[in-house]
Parts: sequence; structure tokens; C-alpha cells
Amino acid sequence: MRFSYNAPFVLTFSLIAVVIMGISQITGGVSTKVFFTIYPKMPYNEPLTYLRYITYAFGHANWEHLRNNLTFLLLLGPMLEEKYGSKPILLMSFITVLITGILNSVLFNTALLGASGIVFMFILLASFSNARSGSIPLTFLLVLFLFLGHEVINARKVNSISEFAHIVGGICGSIFGFWQSKKLSKSRR
Repeated sequence: MRFSYNAPFVLTFSLIAVVIMGISQITGGVSTKVFFTIYPKMPYNEPLTYLRYITYAFGHANWEHLRNNLTFLLLLGPMLEEKYGSKPILLMSFITVLITGILNSVLFNTALLGASGIVFMFILLASFSNARSGSIPLTFLLVLFLFLGHEVINARKVNSISEFAHIVGGICGSIFGFWQSKKLSKSRR
């Protein structure tokens, strides 16, 4: 029996995030603060600022934060990679991370780190797994109501969770889901 690297994007992302968390533990969190966190009012004349708009998704506050994100990524990712392919999932994740990072910097005075935006993108994208062009899956509406509705309600609470990243990730997943269902429907004709 052999092991299969069945979801290249998700497995590679997960391994990188685990290594980064390990390094963060060794450095007392300094590496995460320097390389993997978006801060309010980052200096735009510093090249590291632009790198953080992508790398923040790999950094996590602690092992529990990482475990929570990886649980969803590893559950949903293989199915999504099989359906859409690794490169499109990589591109969708990159776009989601970039949009979330930029909007967080422009709209909020809070730090941002973690893969929660990708997780919520995956959750909403997965609800389109058997969608047909021209129809809206009922599963999508229920997931939208349950997951994003919960985040909108929680956004009013004071906590260290970026509900905004969850909401933006969910919106991106919804857009990608509609786009992919149309694209797949055209290719079946």
C-alpha cells in the first residue's frame, strides 16, 4: 500500500502552515509577527508589507487556530481539488487571500493572520459541488445562511476573530462557485 499526495495544494499549504507554526513556537511568535501578520498602518515603502498580503494566510495565532483551519481545509480541499483542479484552487485561494488582506488594511484598524478566508471560501465553494448552470443550489443558500449569517451576527462581538475575513472568503467562494458552475456547464455541452 502506498500513500497518495491526493490534494497537492491543500497538503502543501498545510505542511507549510505547520512548519511556520513550529518556527513561530521556537521564536516565541516573533517570526509570525514579522513575516505572517498584516498590521494596521503597515509602511508601504517596505517590501515586506506586500509579502504579508499573501503570507498572513500561513501564520496562525496558536496550534488550536491552525488545527481549526486545517480541519476544514483537509476535509473540503481534496474534494474541491478533484473537481476543479489544483491550479484553479490555488488561484482562487490566492485571490481570496489578497482581497481579504487589502480590504482588511483599508477598512479596519486590526491585525490579520490565518487561513480563515480560504476556509470560508472552500465552505461556500463546496456547496456548489453539484450545481447546474442557471440554478442556485439549495445547499448554497443554507450554507450561506448558516455560516455567513453566523459571522455577521458575531461581527458585533468584541473578540480576536476576523469575521470580516470569513465573510470575504465566503463571498469569494460564492462568486467562484457561480463562475465555476457556469464554466463546467459550458464544457459539458
